[in-house]
Amino acid sequence: MTLVQLPGGSIDERELLLAWLAYLRGAVVRKVEGVDEQGAHWRPEGRLLSLLGIVNHLTNVEWRWIDGGFLGEPTERREEEFTPDDTLTVPDALARYRARAASTDRTVRSLASLDVPCQREEGTDLRWVLLHLLNETARHAGHADAVRELLDGTTGE
Repeated sequence: MTLVQLPGGSIDERELLLAWLAYLRGAVVRKVEGVDEQGAHWRPEGRLLSLLGIVNHLTNVEWRWIDGGFLGEPTERREEEFTPDDTLTVPDALARYRARAASTDRTVRSLASLDVPCQREEGTDLRWVLLHLLNETARHAGHADAVRELLDGTTGE
């Protein structure tokens, strides 16, 4: 097992938040890597989400909050994101998640301040959105831990 390094401290709040988000995204990705397509779609007794459902959901969460809530572009939440069909493959889901992460990071780095207000979410700013994404990703990283352990006994980072 390879020990994954926690993000270091930083005087730059934006980079510290992005480093933690990257770390948590990596935790989710590591739970999916090495799982075959059937395992990636498996749900324990119809409960929880599949590993691909988690990745797909987190991809969409970042899209909705960055492009939608923050930038004001039209987005929507669909229940199907939680239970993707067999047309979503592990490589495709991970590629989409990585591309979304890169887009989120570019947007966050392009803005002058974490205090920039959201376009569609009154009373929130970029800092709030990043903290929300950290919370959502951390919760689903734990969710992925549980699903993977139930799937094949794999534990750890």
